[in-house]
Amino acid sequence: MHVALLNDRDIEFLLFKVFDTNDVLHRERYSEHTLETINMTLQTAKSVAEKYFLNHYAKGDAQEPVFDGKTVTTVEETKQAWSAFAEAGFFAATCDFEDGGMQLPYIVMRAANAYFYAANPGTAGYCLLCIAAADLLETFGSAEQKNTYLAHMRSGRFTGTMALTEPAQGSALQDISTRAKPSGDGSYRLFGQKMYISGGDHDLTENIIHMVLAKTVCPDTGKEGISLFICPKVHVNADGTLGERNDVALAGLLHKMGFRNATSTVLNFGEKDGAVGYLLGELNRGLAHMFQMMNDARIAVGLFATALGYQGYNYSLLYAQQRKQGRTSRPAKQQDRGAQVEIIEHADVRRMLLTQKAYAEASLAMTFYASVLFEDSRSAPSTVAREEAAALLDLVTPIIKSWPSKYCLAANDLAIQVLGGAGYTRDHLVEQYYRDNRLNPIHEGTEGIQAIDLLGRKVGAEDGAAFQRLIAVIEGDLQRGEQDAHATVVEVTAALQQGVTALVQVTEALLPEIGRDRTAALANATVYLDMFGRVFAAWMWLKQALAAAECLRTAGTAAAEADFCQGKLQAARFFARWELPKYQHEAQILLQRYDEPLSMPAEWF
Repeated sequence: MHVALLNDRDIEFLLFKVFDTNDVLHRERYSEHTLETINMTLQTAKSVAEKYFLNHYAKGDAQEPVFDGKTVTTVEETKQAWSAFAEAGFFAATCDFEDGGMQLPYIVMRAANAYFYAANPGTAGYCLLCIAAADLLETFGSAEQKNTYLAHMRSGRFTGTMALTEPAQGSALQDISTRAKPSGDGSYRLFGQKMYISGGDHDLTENIIHMVLAKTVCPDTGKEGISLFICPKVHVNADGTLGERNDVALAGLLHKMGFRNATSTVLNFGEKDGAVGYLLGELNRGLAHMFQMMNDARIAVGLFATALGYQGYNYSLLYAQQRKQGRTSRPAKQQDRGAQVEIIEHADVRRMLLTQKAYAEASLAMTFYASVLFEDSRSAPSTVAREEAAALLDLVTPIIKSWPSKYCLAANDLAIQVLGGAGYTRDHLVEQYYRDNRLNPIHEGTEGIQAIDLLGRKVGAEDGAAFQRLIAVIEGDLQRGEQDAHATVVEVTAALQQGVTALVQVTEALLPEIGRDRTAALANATVYLDMFGRVFAAWMWLKQALAAAECLRTAGTAAAEADFCQGKLQAARFFARWELPKYQHEAQILLQRYDEPLSMPAEWF
């Protein structure tokens, strides 16, 4: 079946009705952009994604990359996709015009990325890592480092990675064993092994620029810390030509459940004399620097998960509209009441479709909201507005990463169920969507790690200033909802108000406990993350319901547009009635300090 990538109307609705991208275009940085250039960019992204990424989605899964002991080989279409992405200028899309970029607003680039992620997340993963590594170099690199590497990464000549994890250390990065020793000439020699490194080796480009965390010792204080290093696969000469191979060796490829077209590698640094690395940023500030790339990746993971959840919804919806099976007591459209009906006529199938819609479209709104904050943190007119946006983005990043990863995976599970036995076969893409999406609750920080970050650090930071600011922003939309004439908007508003009140109550109860007994206070952090995310998703649905109700009040609304808006309102009401109330049990667990997992002795398992 040919299934559309995402939903153009939904993306347009979010960009211009739910979030005011027009306002962004009025900022000086984007004064040369118009609605026409934005639409052209999105259509180019969709066209490239459909032609060069989608065409090998299943093939790259069935024929995963191979390593013959010397080189890694991917399916040929992967290289074609990389070249098409580069030729369209997307590696430098948000960069300044004078640097060869398009100077696109971040929310527009995020929307463009969604098409690539939906078409082929494995291939798109290479692109994401290259952009994120280049952004890291842009922020912390010296002039010499930027001159050596940056233009080649922005053009797609080189790729980039983030090399953090080791065989014995995943989440506990402070305990890594890779070490960097000064060489005496300003460079360092790196020794150690990194594991689960996405894009760590491949045949897409002639060089790979690794961003590597390694232990270092400060020569002034003697204190040990973690620093960040640029470590190229192949040395780069001053004139941009390539020199000798660096002491970075591929130990092997990991074979995964999904996401197979993106290589996952084990890399050895320093099998011989040491891999040459160059300090990026300040000594012993590597983790702090790397968090820029990690946080960018976490938002991207939320969008990857969303895109896969959305594609599963689209696929199962089309299948349900075509597949005939069974009969229904509802008035039949067919003249012959005994004829079988499309399975979308069955209430339980509609429930599964509506649940997918509720999860996927809330998640897409979440990721776009993160892009708005990212944009405002960089280009909002005032310093105060930029600082507030940065603080809000820092607060909600664990939610944007985790909630779509969890619930769009659940959406993929429902997509398989809609297809029934057919969904369990490899004749349909829904099973691949599920396998690919299963990675997203794991990498770039598991759900549990994100939960501890949210409750243990983010919510209470600066005496809870960002949390209070977020609640104030939500309250602004609640006031709009209370004044709206549409019955669904009013109902969703009332339900969300109760959820926000409960979230504030739980947060105020938990924060003081962290200082007294951190282990006990954070034992149910994942429940808190889920509750917070549920309320956050309901807020996204209120925003969409407000915009949909306003569209319906516009004179001359076409039938298709009216159907779209009514679908938004129905999904908002569904989420408010079926999904949001689950926070009540979560609040009970948190307020009553249920401790069964924490108090369960290991011997009892």
